[in-house]
Amino acid sequence: MARCAILIGCPMVTVSNRLIFNHLAMPRVKRVFEILEGDLEVQTYLWMSNEMVVKRLNYNDHGPVHARIAAGSSLEILDHVSKVVEPTTVANGICDMEGAKLVAMVGSYLHDIGNSVHRTEHIMHSCYLAASILERVYSTVYPGEPEKVLRIKCETLHAIYAHEDPIMALSIEAGSAKVADGTDMAEGRARIPYKGGKVDMHSLSATSIKRVDIDVGHRSRSR
Repeated sequence: MARCAILIGCPMVTVSNRLIFNHLAMPRVKRVFEILEGDLEVQTYLWMSNEMVVKRLNYNDHGPVHARIAAGSSLEILDHVSKVVEPTTVANGICDMEGAKLVAMVGSYLHDIGNSVHRTEHIMHSCYLAASILERVYSTVYPGEPEKVLRIKCETLHAIYAHEDPIMALSIEAGSAKVADGTDMAEGRARIPYKGGKVDMHSLSATSIKRVDIDVGHRSRSR
């Protein structure tokens, strides 16, 4: 079986849309995930993202399944990286570890909602669409703490903005979200452009990937 491994020094796990459910032990993380999964505004933006990028541009999935996969991978990566490097938001006194996980998870879950407006400059669209959502959702789990809500909102917007390759991630949490975005390649999920007739390096290489693992080691490999 062909696979791609991301090696970060942790026991191997396979990336899937179920991985997120291994990371919901903290009550605020679980509650926020449940809110996102059931939120009409969030789910409509994700649905419209696929309307734009899959149906109209022939790109791969950027909708609800991609959001869930990226969120699970970002929490998996953050959990293991934080064993050796303190998350930036914790080190800088922005929030505690639960808040850091919210930044990574929500940043990953919402990073592509801007595609519902247009693929071009979609990171900017994602940020302004996410801004009011973040205040609304975070206020639910941090009632009476408006300053904390705003601090975590800013860090989450940074994770959303920094997910694009040319933009530097300035926090461990944003870096986790950035890497996690690229883990959604397994079982043909990156093959839509190829099946639609798009032939380039990316669409052809996607046809060989059956599984993506987060594995033990110090460098990336594929086979």
